[in-house]
Amino acid sequence: MPAHNRNPKLIVDLSKLRSNIEKVRIMCQDAGIEMAGVIKGFRGLPQGAKQFEQAGCKFIASSRLDQLEPLREFGIQTPLMMIRVPMLTEAYDVVRIADISLNSDVQVLKELNKQAGAQDKKHKVILMADLGDLREGFWDKADMVEAAVMVENELHNLELAGVGTNLGCYGSIAPTRDKMEELISIAERIEERIGRELEYISGGATSGLTTLMDGEMPSRINLLRIGEGVILARDLQDIWGYDMSYLHKDVFTLRAEVIEVRDKPTHPVGKIMIDCFGRRPIYEDRGIRKRALLGIGRVDYGTPEDLMPINKKIKVVGASSDHTIIDVEDAEDIHVGDVVDFRLCYANLVYVTGSRNVSVVFI
Repeated sequence: MPAHNRNPKLIVDLSKLRSNIEKVRIMCQDAGIEMAGVIKGFRGLPQGAKQFEQAGCKFIASSRLDQLEPLREFGIQTPLMMIRVPMLTEAYDVVRIADISLNSDVQVLKELNKQAGAQDKKHKVILMADLGDLREGFWDKADMVEAAVMVENELHNLELAGVGTNLGCYGSIAPTRDKMEELISIAERIEERIGRELEYISGGATSGLTTLMDGEMPSRINLLRIGEGVILARDLQDIWGYDMSYLHKDVFTLRAEVIEVRDKPTHPVGKIMIDCFGRRPIYEDRGIRKRALLGIGRVDYGTPEDLMPINKKIKVVGASSDHTIIDVEDAEDIHVGDVVDFRLCYANLVYVTGSRNVSVVFI
């Protein structure tokens, strides 16, 4: 059977994706902010990355070089940004593949400079400040200023493009105006030392849109790295409570096929031990109910509790590696061979686009 007919499949609406990107990019543009389109949420699918280019993003960005590398062969010309600080051992490939990278280590910066010289390239770098989220970035800001001066004056194959920060991804720290002003203060200390203005002050990722929409974004913040905010367009509305009704929430649809339908108990029968993932689940006894099995499992999408059936009468009960159990007692007649569609959270999408069991269909 052709791949586009085989289940499970991920259906990607490229026109809706591009529409989302364009709307958010224009919102950023109106505030003097460039947008780096982050493609790691869908594992760098080139067809999806192309939408960021067509929508006018300044950069196409990912945390993985293997997602950036195929884009040139696909015909994408937009500058590529590496947004996970590089490993020392991948410095050669960072310079070879990416036009700009985020950095927080002096030894890696020196190696990038060496590799850029060997490849006869000028590689741009943004130095990252840790403003309290406790992931990557210089903690001692004096050290960060000295690193910037070193890049500017000694590492002649690198170009100091700016400074940046990440907030909310580990420590759950909000990108408040105070945090943005702190980043700008660091930038100004660096500018005073090097005698010129930095090209970029990058105020974070999708969560930074909250500060922008609140009207609290300082004017010197001129670059945001946006992924989930346009790919799924859910977090800003579902978690932060912002009205994002003008964005499509149905860019991605996961379709799974029913492989069994039967009335069964809702509580396992026999001695309870652990499941196939070494956990001890708690089961609710709801009596005999109609349940269906789907030919897709945890190895394909991660956590079953995060799946969102489009049919609200269907409930996800649980899953093993290769099967998903759904309660269809209150749904219309469902038979073997029928399909069930789901909306996804960010983590689901990352798993699904990396699963060889799930075909991808673009519409």
